[in-house]
Amino acid sequence: MINPEQLERITSGAGFVAALDQSGGSTPKMLAAYGITETAYTDVAEMFDLVHQMRARIMTSPSFNRDRILAAILFEDTMDRLIDGQNTARYLWGFKGVVPFLKIDKGLQPEADGVQLMRPIPNLQPLLARARGLDVFGTKMRSFIKQPDKDGISAVVAQQFELALDVLATGLVPIIEPEIDIYSAGKTEAEKLLKEAIRDALASLPSGAQVILKLSLPNEDGFYADLVADRRVLRVLALSGGYSRAEAVQILARNHSVIASFSRALLEGLDVSQSDDEFDSTLDASIEQIFQASIT
Repeated sequence: MINPEQLERITSGAGFVAALDQSGGSTPKMLAAYGITETAYTDVAEMFDLVHQMRARIMTSPSFNRDRILAAILFEDTMDRLIDGQNTARYLWGFKGVVPFLKIDKGLQPEADGVQLMRPIPNLQPLLARARGLDVFGTKMRSFIKQPDKDGISAVVAQQFELALDVLATGLVPIIEPEIDIYSAGKTEAEKLLKEAIRDALASLPSGAQVILKLSLPNEDGFYADLVADRRVLRVLALSGGYSRAEAVQILARNHSVIASFSRALLEGLDVSQSDDEFDSTLDASIEQIFQASIT
């Protein structure tokens, strides 16, 4: 059964979603931006130890709390670790009032028809059951759209909603993330094709089912207003997708009732060498910028 307090927070709370779910492939670049180069670790285990230290520093910061942050998306490795002696997901909800989500996709397949579908997800049902047992509210899965190819985009949406039904059946709420490459020359047309495919897929959901959409910031302001108003959509989130934080918050503020789910833009400016006060001050300024853009 869905936690009603968590549902209320996600449905009507003011704030945004912190994306702390970078996986193995993107972790070295993220650590480098934080000031930790690849010479600081010798294997994947050490790399994940370091990234968890970074994430724990973020989540235990005084600025990281329910006042401005609704939820956080976790990588599976993060969900399985501890913060202050508590499981990470339970720490977020129990001590911070931040709703935990879990990234469940295992990366992307090679490009075909202008898109990258998700790889198969082995042992999905045990993972979903484990997440439910740890107070996780929902899941997130990412696909990638490079070109405005109708067949490719249709395949992305079909795969996303098929997986969403599996997630819904376990009592979790799926975040559907069909990201569009912000550098694609066909981004505007891809957005139109994607929205059409999403509307069709929403119409086929079982009665009463609801999903969350996480979409690239659109070229046309207000482009997702109809999805925001759709009763089958709990929230519409925006990903920063390679924009700087300054660019991302400017675009987001012009898209009313869409809230942020930023990763790189949230972490921008944080450095391992900062004192705790410097770190918290930098994070606080980032959170405030993103929060203000999310409540327009």
